[in-house]
Amino acid sequence: MPIIRQAELRDAAPLAALAERTFRDTFEAANTPEDMALHCREHYREALQGQEILDPGLTTLVCEHDGELVAFAQLRRDPPPPCVPSARPLEIQRLYVASAWHGKGLAQELMRHCLTQAESEGADQVWLGVWEHNPRAIAFYRKFGFQEVGNHIFPLGTDPQCDLILVRPAVV
Repeated sequence: MPIIRQAELRDAAPLAALAERTFRDTFEAANTPEDMALHCREHYREALQGQEILDPGLTTLVCEHDGELVAFAQLRRDPPPPCVPSARPLEIQRLYVASAWHGKGLAQELMRHCLTQAESEGADQVWLGVWEHNPRAIAFYRKFGFQEVGNHIFPLGTDPQCDLILVRPAVV
């Protein structure tokens, strides 16, 4: 099983590549090439991943196997949307696993790490956004006790898409 650890600056380039690859694997078939290219250019660059790794408002967890990054998650401490009833929220901004690792329990282990991090920080609620047309991810999050409380717009390139907002207590 891969090890899960906090990302370091040296992870920026492989993290940018993994983030783009997993995003494309998940969403490319349902979106235009132009919107995918624009989104990936704006969000998955080595310099940007480096900034995110150093950002004290984000925690980036990476899963490494034999020297290769195979999954990651990012936790963010920004204020939630109004539909999230929380005094001390923590957002799971991203949680992606390379397709070769699907079905091997890595996503569950990474989610447990995210929830442990939320508890250790004293968060009262954990929330996330998930594309309304991603039933596999929605089912995964529901298994962890996430409930739908609203939605917001997620711009993918020039396409404003609807993400469902899911929330659960940080500690159950």
